Amino acid sequence: MDYDLVLREVRLVDARPGEPSVDVGVKDGRIAAIAPRLGGAAKEEVPGGGRLVCAGFVETHIHLEKSCILGRCDCETKRFPHLAMERVSAVKHTFSVEDVIERAAGTLEKCIGHGATRMRTHVEVDPKIGLRGLEGVKALIDRYRWAIDLEICVMPQEGLTNNPGTDELMVAALKAGATVVGAAPNYDTDRAAQIRRVFEMAREFDVDVDMHLDSGASAEELDTWLVCDLTEKYGWGGRVAIGHVSKLASMPPADMDKVARRLSDSGVALTVLTATDLYLGGRHVEHNVPRNVVDLNRLHQAGVVCSVASNNILNPFTPFGDGQLLRQANMQAIVTQRGNDDEVRAVWDMTTTQAARLMRLKDYGVAVGAPADLVMLDASDPITALRTVAPVLAAFKRGRRTVTREPVRLHRP
Repeated sequence: MDYDLVLREVRLVDARPGEPSVDVGVKDGRIAAIAPRLGGAAKEEVPGGGRLVCAGFVETHIHLEKSCILGRCDCETKRFPHLAMERVSAVKHTFSVEDVIERAAGTLEKCIGHGATRMRTHVEVDPKIGLRGLEGVKALIDRYRWAIDLEICVMPQEGLTNNPGTDELMVAALKAGATVVGAAPNYDTDRAAQIRRVFEMAREFDVDVDMHLDSGASAEELDTWLVCDLTEKYGWGGRVAIGHVSKLASMPPADMDKVARRLSDSGVALTVLTATDLYLGGRHVEHNVPRNVVDLNRLHQAGVVCSVASNNILNPFTPFGDGQLLRQANMQAIVTQRGNDDEVRAVWDMTTTQAARLMRLKDYGVAVGAPADLVMLDASDPITALRTVAPVLAAFKRGRRTVTREPVRLHRP
């Protein structure tokens, strides 16, 4: 067979030590063969030299439309209280559709450059911004289809039941192409009412749910219980995700295990936004600051589908970030002190297979017949890649090269 693309002498994620490298042949945008020393001609051959090739990274939770706004926000002058939402809200009037397109595209290109090939971005709607954020991000779906599949989760960041006009904008966004519905009940005067209304929207439009939930320093009054109850009531298991849930980080292990079992039994997935949770957390104390980051490995061991994601980039919620999802996974393992090989591998999966499962991506993976959405990293295996935050040297979307990064060279005297 002749191929459009062959990746030569590469290592796959589940390769065992001592196993020979393989070639990956691509035809018509899909993986056509995986075997040592593939024969046949190829329009493009990429030497791997024993490097790791995996399916592209899956970014499950990011905010493209409010990225890169630090320069227009008030500077932070003290650790607590930290009014990130208010600082963003104060500049929403400066967001035009064109402005959103420009900033979001820049952030999206950084993510693509670090190997993301699938993404769910959360987009706010409310009377201050209307549908401008949605329109700006929506314009990028087709523009960047050559490199990444992008889906939109519409959400009410500043409240729903207490913010007149937001409900109508949520519905309008779902009619206009948003394919996931989100929530942020922490900012609502009636948290339960917001959660119930979002499930109503999900059922009306037959879409998945992805909520910002239970951020805080105390595990009292967990909204997670209600989300699990409604997920079971409406048969939405496997279609619901919750993000942050930093209250769990304050729980004794036995109590956290109870929540984990409930999440697993009801089919609710969980995403940790490591950089944001770490940056915003612990501001209620002046010393011996808690880490505020949920131990995803513990929940994963209980059967919860888990992912690690970037969340905010260069805005008041997280004034850092470059779109490198592997950096977030590395930080997650460090902060939660998960350093054994099996633990590190589990965290790796939270940016790949587990993240794909959260987004219900049925065609994800490196297998014959799957889309050739592939990345090559400067490492031989996923554990080493995560430990070292290995750079992506090449990325491919449906078999077409989208990213090239040269390996570092030392110029010795």
